[in-house]
Amino acid sequence: METRWLEDFLVLAETGSFTRSAELRHLTQPAFSRRIKALEQWLGADLIDRTTWPTRLTPAGELLLDKARQLVGELSSTRTLLRGLHAADGTTLTLAVPHTLSFGFVPRWLADERTALGEVSWRLLAHNVHDAVVALVEGNADLLLCYHHPRHPVELSAGRYPGLRLGSETLGPFARAMPDGQPQWQLPGSSAAPLPFLGYGPNAYFRRMTDLILERAPAVCALRQCFETDMAEGLKAMVLEGHGVAFLPHSAVQRELAAGQLCAAGGEQWTLPMEIRVYRDARRELPALDALWQQLAARYPAV
Repeated sequence: METRWLEDFLVLAETGSFTRSAELRHLTQPAFSRRIKALEQWLGADLIDRTTWPTRLTPAGELLLDKARQLVGELSSTRTLLRGLHAADGTTLTLAVPHTLSFGFVPRWLADERTALGEVSWRLLAHNVHDAVVALVEGNADLLLCYHHPRHPVELSAGRYPGLRLGSETLGPFARAMPDGQPQWQLPGSSAAPLPFLGYGPNAYFRRMTDLILERAPAVCALRQCFETDMAEGLKAMVLEGHGVAFLPHSAVQRELAAGQLCAAGGEQWTLPMEIRVYRDARRELPALDALWQQLAARYPAV
């Protein structure tokens, strides 16, 4: 059993709405419903009366409600106490970040900002975009570094979670470079010879971005998906071995482009710009975090 299941349950009991609760927990409604169902399966009892509207708790749910409030409250207090002890012994900050940014952007950013960051030590939590956001919201990270696009924004309250715009990233199609310097495959392909396509899993942030590129594309792509993973680095490895075309962030392929191993498999019309942002919880009081944020806010525009 995961404590966040109890937190989900408490939000649902307060709102009486799966849709609103999912929004507050930064989840899709199906994902939120699955977590409530997982809690019910672990307990061996139905907590929600699904035959009525609005949503009501069953007797078992009512019984759990007070216990859950007490347990979550005690855990939260204990975590706050322990984090306070940890914060007092040094300047280690926890950064939640998507996997792709952890490989390329973060090392360069930490090097470029060494003066502003001072003597801060870092603990890195590499997740998918969703879990990185959850790490900040649930208090398991001091900073969140993530991508942003207007069509698929990270939904955080601006009042509680101020953000800064650190830079930009471009997602575009790449293929292995041939001896003559041309890409092994070129978009859009044809119905007679569909391009082997290396794609992202349905829960990956870059899957949404790729779908947006294809939706706005100047021509209909003829693609034959032959591989799927959530990791951009995994797709890059497949492209380098000549397995197909993949949409990859430019920062992840800079070395391979310079070495002549990869080529763009399409022009600018097949690319999508994104922002790279950093967020904090304004209610999180840590001297090292406050000092760092003041330095960053003087260098980067607010969002």
